[in-house]
Amino acid sequence: MTKISAKTVKSSEVVLTELMIPSYANFGGKVHGGILLSLMDKVAYVCAAQYCHQYCVTVAVEGVAFLNPVEVGELVSFKASVNYVGKTTMIIGIRVEANNPRTGETKHTNSSYFTMAAKNEQGELVEVPSLVLEDEVQLRRFCEGKMIKAFSAEKRRLLKADLEDAPLHDRLQMCNDERCQIEFVSA
Repeated sequence: MTKISAKTVKSSEVVLTELMIPSYANFGGKVHGGILLSLMDKVAYVCAAQYCHQYCVTVAVEGVAFLNPVEVGELVSFKASVNYVGKTTMIIGIRVEANNPRTGETKHTNSSYFTMAAKNEQGELVEVPSLVLEDEVQLRRFCEGKMIKAFSAEKRRLLKADLEDAPLHDRLQMCNDERCQIEFVSA
């Protein structure tokens, strides 16, 4: 097995800019969040594949925050870079900004983290290059990525352990002060 060399964050950076067209609009006249998520997934793939020179798949989407609406006619830029690497996965940070070409105003509309895994031609996970951190911002983002990975694993563990095997009584009690009506009879 050959040793994979380290790569810089800069080598992973990708910017995709796209015009928001009328067919992207939702019923409220704004760009549909699903369109933005699809474009974020695309830029996350390009960023990850460019970094590791492998086919990559989306493993998880963490922390999608819709901060401001995107209007039809705006130029939206998706800025992505590898923030964290594990053995076979990468966390891609994405910042989305919308620019109104008539006014020149730019607004931050979305942020997100995509966990991508590298695979070979046989579909097996493969090791990715280690990440060279060249400044404090990159170090902070790497540490945030490590925390995101840990929080994500803990969330999956808690949901599986706490709810999957929880007695019906415990699940019913969790819903006591919630806005739901339970209308089934348990066997």
